[in-house]
Amino acid sequence: HEAMEQQTISIAKAGITTVLNSRTAVLAAANPAFGRYQDEKNAAEQVDFQTTILSRFDMIFILKDKFNEEKDSQLARHIINVHVQGGAAFEREQTDDEYDVRTLKRYIAYARKTCSPRLDEGGAEILQNAYIKMRADLSKADGQKASDGAPARAVPITVRQLEAIVRIAESFAKMRLSDVATQSDVNQAIELFTESTLEAAKQGDIQLEGGSGISERTAMQMIAKRVRLGEFINTATLVREMVYQNLEDLSIRRAITMMIKSGQLEESKQGKRLKRINP
Repeated sequence: HEAMEQQTISIAKAGITTVLNSRTAVLAAANPAFGRYQDEKNAAEQVDFQTTILSRFDMIFILKDKFNEEKDSQLARHIINVHVQGGAAFEREQTDDEYDVRTLKRYIAYARKTCSPRLDEGGAEILQNAYIKMRADLSKADGQKASDGAPARAVPITVRQLEAIVRIAESFAKMRLSDVATQSDVNQAIELFTESTLEAAKQGDIQLEGGSGISERTAMQMIAKRVRLGEFINTATLVREMVYQNLEDLSIRRAITMMIKSGQLEESKQGKRLKRINP
């Protein structure tokens, strides 16, 4: 948590207490909170991350295992070839437009050492306009939700996400060993950000900033009062009763998930029934 939020690592071992700077990229992968992505549930319910951590990632991708005959056939063929041919499956002639691993590592090291790209004026203007448009579009969508009677969410695009797009654009320039991130780099960065983080935020009201957890704690307290120790209750009934208490459906389901993980509740019948097992 500290490494991504504060960009530091605190060390207290063998009588040594110090704080070191964290200067590395983080690539993380995780399964959905329920083990498998469930289309009938909100995406935010299936991401068990604090918003303070989630907002530190420049790009967020939601990957779903969907049936595709062509891709499934290609993947199955590759895996079978690995088992049949062993190491020979990876041995093939290198084409003219490919780099070997050693050359690629040296290229990346050289780019990191010698290139520090900055946005040009044209790229900066495009990025500024795109940022304003993103927030305006999300604000408009929230207004529509409010008119439909649904609670509005916090706009998930903040200055932190603007800085993420800048870093992506500068990375495109660094790949070319260029000291200037051009309009083309910015357009590619915006497209990549839109297809990853922005799309993930739209899918399920995933808050990238500003999540306090107060509503979840309130829901947990009310559920603990409602369900006695050893009592069984239908999940849908519990959610419905908590909604009548002016709690949001999403906060209630998050609270139930947290109580299951903490050992307070136990689910059965594929999550349709709950039992209070610990105070």
